[in-house]
Amino acid sequence: MTDQNSMFNALCRRTFLSRGALGLGAAALSTLAAPRPLHGATSELSESKGVINPLHFPPKAKRVIFLCQAGGPSHLETLDYKPKLTEMDGKPMPESYTKGQPIAQLQGNELRCFGPQRKFNRCGQSGQMISDVFPHLGKLADELCILNSVQTNQINHDPAHTFMNTGSQISGRPSMGSWVTYGLGAESEELPGFVVMTSVGGGPSQPIATRQWHSGFIPSRYQGVQFRSTGDPVLYVGRPRGVGAEEQQDVLDAVAELNQMRQQATGDPEIATRIAQYELAFRMHQSVPELTNIADEPQHILDLYGTRGGDGTYAANCLLARRLAERGVRFIHLYHRGWDHHGSVKKGVADTGRLVDQGTAALLSDLKQRDMLKDTLVIWGGEFGRTPMGQGNGRDHHIKGFSMWMAGGGVKPGITWGATDELGYQAVENIFHVHDLHATMLYLLGIDHERLTYLSQGRDYRLTDIRGNVVKDILA
Repeated sequence: MTDQNSMFNALCRRTFLSRGALGLGAAALSTLAAPRPLHGATSELSESKGVINPLHFPPKAKRVIFLCQAGGPSHLETLDYKPKLTEMDGKPMPESYTKGQPIAQLQGNELRCFGPQRKFNRCGQSGQMISDVFPHLGKLADELCILNSVQTNQINHDPAHTFMNTGSQISGRPSMGSWVTYGLGAESEELPGFVVMTSVGGGPSQPIATRQWHSGFIPSRYQGVQFRSTGDPVLYVGRPRGVGAEEQQDVLDAVAELNQMRQQATGDPEIATRIAQYELAFRMHQSVPELTNIADEPQHILDLYGTRGGDGTYAANCLLARRLAERGVRFIHLYHRGWDHHGSVKKGVADTGRLVDQGTAALLSDLKQRDMLKDTLVIWGGEFGRTPMGQGNGRDHHIKGFSMWMAGGGVKPGITWGATDELGYQAVENIFHVHDLHATMLYLLGIDHERLTYLSQGRDYRLTDIRGNVVKDILA
């Protein structure tokens, strides 16, 4: 009995010391890691309410659909018309443009101008110049705010995606979709606030890592949820055979009780996230099948998009994006992998453009006819552009000036803003940095980008880091 008592006392001492040490450490860590209270912030976060409450500004947009053209579309074959580059085709690239400038795979090679490989047309009443790879989108030129002076910081694919998505080239920071859902919360209790879908085709496709939609140091409930384009949209949401709703609810309740006991003992906020995600997954049993069953879509809508859905195409993802937006998803991020045209840019851009043109135009038209475009911010663009110098019959990576566009959600329609020099190398007029894109996006959602912060490791972090300006000249 004496031995048993001594063992019990030793165990208690060990438990007390270990748990006491962890408790003190956890208390110190929570002080460092907890978000600093914001103006109007609530002490308890939920899926439906974000930390910005009330909003800093009257919002123009309720949601964002970001159409990421992964691989880096050539602005010189799509949205940035450069007749001078045609004149210079085959001639040496003036050293005044490139000396001391970052160049990816062309570094050390003879640099020669490579004229635009596609025909440009004036489109819409606004007369914006759009190439022939976008015949459907060209008809909607009067809805677009074309940005021809975009700049970024990273010249290789993965860090460039990281920078575009998180405002930093350092992996592990929260993605913009996570920042938005953290700030605003979700409108739907039945679906995630941040959804990601991918498609591929038309040209070389660089891989996309799941950390591109991670929540970083923000609670993990705000990370993106990837929906698959074919088969089950979300893995492991369906019930196993022989398990009904009642049995699953019993399991969910039991797991929730265990998690709550553990949370009371540890105070770990990620346990609260886990409980919420189990509950959301249960609700998604009903919401996801209804979302992806497009039998209720009329034939003219299917024809508009050029898809019957569920076929893994970009067009099908665009249709699903509209359905997600209707159901209150806050941030929808579509990736199309197929724009890395180091060779055969003339054919490659046309092939990839053909896969995204109709779906993109259909999404804009569909949102507008449902009176949703006015409060949905649609953004189109890649992680960087391509060089005016040739890489054989293709183009290398380029960060000093490239094109994107925005539409809806409070953006001024039918304008081209900013410009590159006459060869399409350097943004020279109204430079629009990625940080400016993020700041402007948040402003349209009603958020001051300098006040949406999260305290981590002793520092306030934000999506725009220490830069970023709201570009009000492009706002309606």
